[in-house]
Amino acid sequence: MNPYDFTCPGFRAAGVASGIKGDGALDLGLIVSDSPTNAAAVFTKNRVKAAPLTVAAERVRGNSIRAVLANSGNANACTGDGGVSDAENTTWVVASLLKLPPEGVIPASTGVIGQRLPAENINSAARGLVSSLKPEGFVEFAEAIMTTDTFSKISKRIFSAGGCDYTILGIAKGAGMIRPDMATMLSFIVTDAPIRKDALSKALKGAVEVSFNAITVDGDTSTNDMVILMARDDAAFKGDVDTLAAIEDKFRENLGSLLVELAEMIVKDGEGATKMVSIKVLGAPNKRTARDVAFRVANSPLVKTAFFGEDPNWGRIMGAVGCVEGDFDPMGADIYFNDLKLVSGGVGNGIESERAAARIMKNRRFDVTIDLKGGKSTFTVLTTDFSFDYVKINAEYRS
Repeated sequence: MNPYDFTCPGFRAAGVASGIKGDGALDLGLIVSDSPTNAAAVFTKNRVKAAPLTVAAERVRGNSIRAVLANSGNANACTGDGGVSDAENTTWVVASLLKLPPEGVIPASTGVIGQRLPAENINSAARGLVSSLKPEGFVEFAEAIMTTDTFSKISKRIFSAGGCDYTILGIAKGAGMIRPDMATMLSFIVTDAPIRKDALSKALKGAVEVSFNAITVDGDTSTNDMVILMARDDAAFKGDVDTLAAIEDKFRENLGSLLVELAEMIVKDGEGATKMVSIKVLGAPNKRTARDVAFRVANSPLVKTAFFGEDPNWGRIMGAVGCVEGDFDPMGADIYFNDLKLVSGGVGNGIESERAAARIMKNRRFDVTIDLKGGKSTFTVLTTDFSFDYVKINAEYRS
């Protein structure tokens, strides 16, 4: 991966080893904007929130965010007031080196829950971290926030609007505890496009809903999820309002595409995953029912283990569909594997269809479509199988 392929004008990044992980791996990252930004954020809906989220949520509301300080190897979650103090203290040290107000630095953490953050490691590494900042440092940052990830997740978009080219650069981490909203999933996005704060927030929420909030690996929601988006402050924009609106429209379109790509990377890297499966629900009476059915199937351990075993056990899918309340008849559902109709009106189409479905399931990626025939609403979720390795990875996570 060429770090020079992943830059965004006006932003620098770095990643260093601070000793949190204890194996010499990169575990501390920093992103800095060289000028004021507008910022937007989306945080976990888990009611147990990690200390850095408490600090970040307060800061992002009323300040010009100029930097993100992120560590891996320790979640700084369920650590009480001391954890909040650690998050505040480490960002204060970095802010002082950057000559920024502490309120302009967002903390983020991922790793083991219930252990105090080794703030002394972070503070000792802070000077080297700041001196390592460079425009091509985002690849190192992406590596520094990995936990059980097997590869770093980074991508970008370049778009033209108002006579200028703009960049959106996105980084994400996550492989387990992935389920809306959002789940041991951190994502940081920067852009040199001038975007008004309200438009930025609306664009982020819309993009997250169809990307990070439409994936699942294991159905668990983390204490530490956050997505932070920093954009060039529109106050510096010299053009007219119509041009600014056109830039925002193109930005929104490209942001959605970027986050979908990052979300798919997370599912592809799901802990122990051998399959990526798109669960698409059609014919639902409303969007909520479509979503509920899709996630019920996508999170079912029985369904996911059948995916791993390449067993087209459609009865498990029917059982999951029937667990959802709604104005539809689950007994009338049709089920497809790719274009193969496996179930018609709740009744299997025979052994030859099952054999054909089993052949489809040998692919790394395939689609399962469920037609409820009860309306016009749809929803799609990207999920994984459950393998032996998923159990092994999570059984040994703290050892």
